[in-house]
Amino acid sequence: MLLVRQLFGASPNSWASALKLFVLAWVALVYVFVVKLTNTQGQQAAGESELNARKINQALQMLEHTRQRNEELKQLIDELMSDQLDKQSALKLVQRLENDAQNTKNSADGIGPEPEALFESAPADLRGWNNVAEAAPNDIVDVGEHGEIEPSLEYEFTRRRIQTNIGEIWNFFSSELGKVRKAVAAGHSNSDLEETINQVLLQGAEHKRSLLSDMDRLRRSDGYEAWRHREAKELSDLVQRRLHHLQNPKDCQNARKLVCKLNKGCGYGCQLHHVVYCFIVAYATERTLILKSRGWRYHKGGWEEVFQPVSNSCHDAGTANTYNWPGKPNTQVLVLPIIDSLMPRPPYLPLAVPEDLAPRLKRLHGDPIVWWVGQFLKYLLRPQTTTRDFLTSGMRNLGWERPIVGVHVRRTDKVGTEAACHSVDEYMTHVEDYYRTLEVNGTSVTRRIFLASDDALVIEEARRKYPEYQIIGDPEVARMASVSTRYTDTSLNGIILDIHLLSMSDHLVCTFSSQVCRVAYEIMQTMYPDAANRFKSLDDIYYYGGQNAHNRRVVIAHKPRSHEDLQLRVGDLVSVAGNHWDGNSKGKNTRTNQVGLFPSFKVEEKVDTAKLPLYPGV
Repeated sequence: MLLVRQLFGASPNSWASALKLFVLAWVALVYVFVVKLTNTQGQQAAGESELNARKINQALQMLEHTRQRNEELKQLIDELMSDQLDKQSALKLVQRLENDAQNTKNSADGIGPEPEALFESAPADLRGWNNVAEAAPNDIVDVGEHGEIEPSLEYEFTRRRIQTNIGEIWNFFSSELGKVRKAVAAGHSNSDLEETINQVLLQGAEHKRSLLSDMDRLRRSDGYEAWRHREAKELSDLVQRRLHHLQNPKDCQNARKLVCKLNKGCGYGCQLHHVVYCFIVAYATERTLILKSRGWRYHKGGWEEVFQPVSNSCHDAGTANTYNWPGKPNTQVLVLPIIDSLMPRPPYLPLAVPEDLAPRLKRLHGDPIVWWVGQFLKYLLRPQTTTRDFLTSGMRNLGWERPIVGVHVRRTDKVGTEAACHSVDEYMTHVEDYYRTLEVNGTSVTRRIFLASDDALVIEEARRKYPEYQIIGDPEVARMASVSTRYTDTSLNGIILDIHLLSMSDHLVCTFSSQVCRVAYEIMQTMYPDAANRFKSLDDIYYYGGQNAHNRRVVIAHKPRSHEDLQLRVGDLVSVAGNHWDGNSKGKNTRTNQVGLFPSFKVEEKVDTAKLPLYPGV
């Protein structure tokens, strides 16, 4: 294949010469095969005549196969000379020739699988090439710099869109049929109708789980999984190198710096998001982040006693004068306010991602901004040795193992003000649905959850109500997470462990109104190529506190069904306020300035980008 890459763009004569070399190689391989067969025949005893006859038959079949390939080569040369062959077709045919040549050699040497078993033993990415390239060679696949097949943006986008909309259509039907069921149960005596509706809901749920299982199988068998893992690692490594470069300037004394004070009056998750926001601004302005954390309300000794320092070599602002945001272009040291007070607001705040990474991110990930935030958390939350040892022992003592669903139940400070109270049963409905999806093909797994909460009674209630589940959780950690004891070292250790285990779960059930839940979801993105769909939120969609507008683009026009609905035209931008999880979302049409409901499946995510430094030295 190296020869193929070198010859792309060359003249038709060069192609013809190269393919003639393939013809000669074929003739040579067949000659070796026949000579070896003849020698073997001369050495075999009369009792081996049947085996020889079979080998002769194989040789004749191989000669016929070679004749067919020579015809294909002749046709290929004719097309090349008339400049009619595209690169994709050439790659496909040459790869077939290389594979066949290797198989011929293996058969001649008496090694390798039988021809009918060859396809089954081929690696997954090769099977993906054969299936996809023959179906739609140019608009479905791309050829990457390593020569392997990569999925196109359209393929990855469509696959994720189908997965999302399977859930959306179920949200709609379950909501509407649920209303009918309640009406029947409340005022009518027709129990048969109620039972029928119940059966529709049960069968619809089973159908949905089957579809989701099929979608997961499609992802695992499409031939792109190796690419996804490699692309995720390469992108993450690139960002981590850039952050390390930014945070360790060669000349700290004269470096441009951004001072971030860890003094925002809020909980742990909120404070983490404050530091991430500071780090994003530092990245965008090419300033080394200086984190002022001494006297931190969670740990008086500061950030560096819990996590590794954000810089190995540049720890303070130095003696230069400091100025408040936005300062001037030549200001060496800037002090950043909290995101709610930032004026003017730059375009690179969340939900924007870097323009130079956006094409790769949109193809790899279902929600690029969550991936982007997760990369900053990955750098920031590198634990000190004592913290790492605590996390390791905590997992071991709890008996944490996979498969496992992470559940976070928030009950104290924000319930009744910023968030509604949700029963344990509401969370467990989605846990049950996840495990039934795993078991849809008859497999059996241990049903296990990690339950984190700021109310110890929640863990006790769950264990009492759901004895068939293995429920992992520490009531003592939950008690220390209450408002009265939250700002202590013991409480800090507990919340760090909770977020760590939630983020490592296979699936997350929680409320996105909680920053603890959103932080766990963001960190989860660093552990999978794309974990955008590994959650169920009982209330909000994902958001970043203080974010810029969250827009979605209309792809299917919508005519209002009632006075509550928005009118949508294809191409409209809708500023999304939330998802009602019943098939509808709420938002504002930026064209008409109307606020209302619209079917969630009629829009797609608009990924905002911003021009950020390219860090060419990294």
